[in-house]
Amino acid sequence: MTRIDAKFAALRAEGKKAFVAYMMAGDPDVETSLAVMKGMPAAGVDVIELGMPFTDPMADGPTIQLAGQRALEGGQTLQKTLDMVVEFRKSDATTPIVLMGYYNPIYSRGVEKFLADAKAAGIDGLIVVDLPPEEDDELCIPAQAAGLNFIRLATPTTDSRRLPKVLENTSGFVYYVSITGITGAAAAEAAAVAPEVARIKASTDLPVIVGFGIRTPETAQDIASIADGCVVGSAIVSEIADGKSVDEVLAFVKGLAEGAHRA
Repeated sequence: MTRIDAKFAALRAEGKKAFVAYMMAGDPDVETSLAVMKGMPAAGVDVIELGMPFTDPMADGPTIQLAGQRALEGGQTLQKTLDMVVEFRKSDATTPIVLMGYYNPIYSRGVEKFLADAKAAGIDGLIVVDLPPEEDDELCIPAQAAGLNFIRLATPTTDSRRLPKVLENTSGFVYYVSITGITGAAAAEAAAVAPEVARIKASTDLPVIVGFGIRTPETAQDIASIADGCVVGSAIVSEIADGKSVDEVLAFVKGLAEGAHRA
């Protein structure tokens, strides 16, 4: 059982929904992003999604693209991202951490070395958005063999023929993308999302977490109420981009987490 599995089991036992928060590693610098990361659990974050900055983030909207650019310009690397996790784990051995990003930096490092290093650093799962299920032998299956969850995205265009393939080797949770398009592009609506979540849950026992388009505690509550939890990314990254202090960012995160936990 990974930390992700344990966290969802604990939330289920408490009758609570999950709040997942995304942040870009190294944005605007390592010191600030590590401080935000360390403060997230106390702000109510159940699972941390840590973005790996990449030069061509095709699924991300301008907010997260710019965060990645700032991180890269500041010298952030995959190694520095793993080092952040090592530092985080010195004071937090339980909060699940999911690395989210693209395959190129992993491939460049070498899959076997990357998986060993990620596991040793304290990573619990991976979301790699540009590797479809047809490429599961490339990273998904080796990752699961190494003890890491491999979390797959389902979208409004994942029809009933495609869904079984998407779910086949998924573990940890299913990330349902509430809108078509890139991150940060539109607002999620619970009424539209609910039937899709129900459709996915009919095909899997895994938790279904909904992301994209959640910016307020009210929306977090609405979306979490029809799923097993919600993810917020662009709205948090925007706070960092606006130059808010670490305390201000964490206060914003706390409000979102409270919304999700009210569901």
